[in-house]
Amino acid sequence: MEFFCYHRDRPGSLPLREELTEAHWAYMDGYEAELIARGPTFTTDGETLTGSVHIVDLPDPAAARAFAFDEPNYQAGAYRDVLLRRWRNLLGRTMWDFPGGRTGDDRYLVLGLGSGEAADLAVPPGKDDLIAYGPLLSDDATAWLGTAALVRAADPDRARAVLTQERYAAVEVHAWEFGGRR
Repeated sequence: MEFFCYHRDRPGSLPLREELTEAHWAYMDGYEAELIARGPTFTTDGETLTGSVHIVDLPDPAAARAFAFDEPNYQAGAYRDVLLRRWRNLLGRTMWDFPGGRTGDDRYLVLGLGSGEAADLAVPPGKDDLIAYGPLLSDDATAWLGTAALVRAADPDRARAVLTQERYAAVEVHAWEFGGRR
């Protein structure tokens, strides 16, 4: 089962995050085979750290909750909250398989939070710019709760355009970069 996990930073937590960098990476190293994507998010100007994205394939919701809440930064209080949802990998690949590689061009997390009738369930045109893409789902995968995408785009507005705006209660865009040691 695939899960989308977004740890949102607590204001002022950067010194703590920096202190725990090695502990965080060591923790994630234990999930190397299960990770589909990972990396930090920033304000759209790229200046301020806002959180950390992890998309991971785990056996069940209990394992996903353990993954999210045992993470060292979470345990130390660096994060203000955690968004953890079932996710479906519509691209069928990891970020390491992205043809555009790890560097160059601007990358973004686009997070659409919705309710009601599902939207954006098919991979949109421009697949070559998608690093990861899929719906956010309830624990039992029966209810659509939104869409999460990691996308290469020229700017935040073009990144946001990957989703059908009017179908979401809110759409967030964060600058994002490939994370980890790989």
